[in-house]
Amino acid sequence: MLDAEELLGAEAARRARAGEPVRLGFLGGTFDPPHEGHRRLAAAAKGALGLDRLLIVPTGRPAFKQDRQVAPGNLRLEMCRALAASLGGTAVCDAEVRRPGVTYAADTLRELREALPDAVEIVYVVGADAALTLPRWHEATQLANLAAFAVANRPGYELDADALASLEQAGFKVEPFAMPAADVSSSEVRRRIGAGAAAEGLVPAEVLRIIEREGLYRKENGHDR
Repeated sequence: MLDAEELLGAEAARRARAGEPVRLGFLGGTFDPPHEGHRRLAAAAKGALGLDRLLIVPTGRPAFKQDRQVAPGNLRLEMCRALAASLGGTAVCDAEVRRPGVTYAADTLRELREALPDAVEIVYVVGADAALTLPRWHEATQLANLAAFAVANRPGYELDADALASLEQAGFKVEPFAMPAADVSSSEVRRRIGAGAAAEGLVPAEVLRIIEREGLYRKENGHDR
């Protein structure tokens, strides 16, 4: 069961219980592995959105990634905790890794909503490319009612006024913000490591140490498929 104080931190939880507004960011993803782009996105969201706390929420069994094996959930949690420790004001939620079966954002948001005081606004952080697919997500109507959505615009991936209007017409409360360009992806990190190339600078040093310790993404482990 989720605990409000663990999710929000002691001070924000106290304020929320007293009825003061608190903004909790939600950054979901497979994080296989967490990389420099995730770090930049998290830092930009915290600064631009006035978040009191940011939750990094790695998926369990991702609904959209059934075609390949992902690294074990406990290791992705450990890598996410290493990323969170480097950011400050950030925590990791294991709700989706713990949940059996396919992972859906709507289920996690409901679980969070039940655990948190009413004064907490959940702000789901998503990239501009993924934001366009929101109306097709599982239980999209419920999703729109459970959280506000903050859309990260970066060079080459920006929502124009028509796209924002379309999302709002579909019921999504959308708040755009800017983030720096980050020419890196988890698939590129896995490919480089699988090919024996260096990944320094693409992932935080603390995350890279876990990857090297566990031998993740080497071809013999099958995680680079």
